Amino acid sequence: MALADPVRRAIVARLSRGPATVNELAEPFDITKQAVSKHIQVLEQSGLVTRTRDAQRRPVHLDAAALERLTAWIDRYRLDAERNYRRLDALLAAMNTEKGSEE
Repeated sequence: MALADPVRRAIVARLSRGPATVNELAEPFDITKQAVSKHIQVLEQSGLVTRTRDAQRRPVHLDAAALERLTAWIDRYRLDAERNYRRLDALLAAMNTEKGSEE
């Protein structure tokens, strides 16, 4: 998944504040610009970012709608997992109560 890598998550977080060039995105990392470009390619292929041409610059833009769709998808599964954990907690509590009444 595109956001499995911490560098790509940091790039997306930076782009949430506005477009940036590869050089600007590479600044905080101790990796080559080529490596940052590869991370951007992964984000592009996933549909999370796009690149445009602005004279000599090629800024990278976050596709906020794509990120919203991804967030909604993740939230659905997170809510399902939380519901399952609450049911498990209730079952374990009931088992502990039952075990305590047998003693």
